[in-house]
Amino acid sequence: MGKGVGINDALLLFDHYGEDSRSLHTSFKLAGYDCPAAVIEDDGFLPEDVMSVYGFFLGDFKRAFGGHGRPRYFNEIAVPDYWEISGNNSGGKVQDLSRERGRIFYAEPKHRRLVRIVDWYDERGTVRFSDHYNRYGAVYARTVFNAKGHRVNRTYFSAEGKEVIVENYVTGDIILEDEGKVRVFRSKTELVLYFFVRAELKQSRIFFNSLSTPFFVSNRLRSFAKRDVLFWQEPVGEEIPGNMQVILKGGAGRTDHVVVQKRQSYEKLLFLGADPKKVRRLGFIYPFAKENRHRPEALICTNSDQIEHLSELVRALPGMHFHIAALTEMSGRLSEAGNYENVSLYPGVKPGLLDDLFLRCDFYFDINHGSEIVSAVRRAFLHRHLIFAFRETMHQGAYVAEEQVYPADNWKQMARSAGSALEQEGVMEKLLLLQMEAAMAEEEKDYRDLEKI
Repeated sequence: MGKGVGINDALLLFDHYGEDSRSLHTSFKLAGYDCPAAVIEDDGFLPEDVMSVYGFFLGDFKRAFGGHGRPRYFNEIAVPDYWEISGNNSGGKVQDLSRERGRIFYAEPKHRRLVRIVDWYDERGTVRFSDHYNRYGAVYARTVFNAKGHRVNRTYFSAEGKEVIVENYVTGDIILEDEGKVRVFRSKTELVLYFFVRAELKQSRIFFNSLSTPFFVSNRLRSFAKRDVLFWQEPVGEEIPGNMQVILKGGAGRTDHVVVQKRQSYEKLLFLGADPKKVRRLGFIYPFAKENRHRPEALICTNSDQIEHLSELVRALPGMHFHIAALTEMSGRLSEAGNYENVSLYPGVKPGLLDDLFLRCDFYFDINHGSEIVSAVRRAFLHRHLIFAFRETMHQGAYVAEEQVYPADNWKQMARSAGSALEQEGVMEKLLLLQMEAAMAEEEKDYRDLEKI
């Protein structure tokens, strides 16, 4: 670093472990760094190599279950006699005859139907408490709501079922029982700072991706140099966010650099006057699964029978074989597409077959209406598919080059572009390069440049 503190001395501190947090963590690992990662808002399904601030105090659920714990399937939650549990690939519900008593929310990927949260309703249909399940099938937290449906508090339970943490959403206080003592923290920031001490974490450097609690934690830690870095992964509005302005103006205790991981956000910050010496652009190192071999095989993943201009594209690209996969059964309307020689249908597709389809195909068409399934666009990107999308149906624009996004009424141009890529290897490589640039795909050396900050 030039200041004697390397990247391996850094801690990755995240509010949540969403897709961008996971990508950043993966990027450091692929670059050869062994940075510990900690998450404040744990959803119960964190990877084993990621620490949970709250979970640290709850004990070892894996050991409590003898190493055999597993997530609960949607119909395995406990309900009173004669209540009925039902579910589909989007979610589940609990009913007492015709009255809905509970709503089940799944962990990703949702088609596996593994329970993450169950909301329980009162007689008026208002949610009164939520049970939070972890990947060992245990209720590790419970959120209580008032009669208006507003959060009041959340209690966290140990692996043995004992109350360990109570967070009051009205006052902001957090009560923790740890090492035989009851401790009261006036904010989430104070709890995280205590976690640093108890977990014996190095505080040499913090890489964080939120201007809320992680930023407040950074500001509360002592340091003789500004070594922390904000990794900005969100859109930018008409003004530079207030806490980011504090960083850029030199007012933050430990942070004076912002690494921006979305192209449009980077451009917007510079347009708004951010100092280019303190703001730099850096995407992710992606764990690609294969190379594109220019095969005339295209994939579409959908649970909807509304696939924009499907028949027109199939007829316009007779040399392309379209594989259409769904987690559910297919309607008669979609089944008719199987009459085309260059279309194969996979209703109720199994995970193993879906894996094979991603490996087999080199094109992906994001042209289905409705919600995205199996994180298909990102998955297609990681399999180096050349991705085409209609503006009206696009699900994850971060992985699609603008040049490959078309209005639905211009499907003919999409077909021509796909046909050119199919016939000319040079066109294919050019479009794949544009796609990589749009997703800000980086190499190991780009992350090693962080040593110079």
